[in-house]
Amino acid sequence: MSFNHRRQTLRVAALLLLATTVAAGQTPAPQPAAPSGQKSLAATLEVYAFPKAGQPPEQQSKDEADCYAWAVQNAGVDPFDLSKQAQQQQAEAQTAQEQAKQAGKGAGASGAVKGAAAGALIGEIADDDPGKGAAYGAAAGVVAGRRKGRKAQQQAGQQAQQQSQQIQQATAEQMANFKKAFSACLEGKNYMVKF
Repeated sequence: MSFNHRRQTLRVAALLLLATTVAAGQTPAPQPAAPSGQKSLAATLEVYAFPKAGQPPEQQSKDEADCYAWAVQNAGVDPFDLSKQAQQQQAEAQTAQEQAKQAGKGAGASGAVKGAAAGALIGEIADDDPGKGAAYGAAAGVVAGRRKGRKAQQQAGQQAQQQSQQIQQATAEQMANFKKAFSACLEGKNYMVKF
């Protein structure tokens, strides 16, 4: 059931109740609003608004919607778009972390090839045994290549983590600015607001 349909149903029920009590010669007693089980727009955003002037729930919903639109325009950000962006950025950060793990793979083999070539040349020059020099050079190349690979992995991982943290911080700042604008609007409409 949509919000507008539910609101219209509640209005019809209230009019029927009013008509019945007026016909019976009674004045209706004010009834507290029944909890709908749904969060208000403000509560969804973790902003809590209390009507200082006794505004009915329908008026509060309208005021929250108006203030939401005003805050989006003035803060330049829509929190629901931010949520989608944050999910997308989290997936990209995970991909970057996986790529960082792959950054140094194969560095040992590459180092072995380079080391073997250099070792063969040196071995040929030093004692006319290129095979022995190639073996020593390959071993040294593996060690150097693996060290280089681990360093590349660490750097790529740190870079991906820093980018992720910067994005999260920027998103948090944008959300805080939106909540400030949203709250200021609601306070101007006579609500006590906390976030």
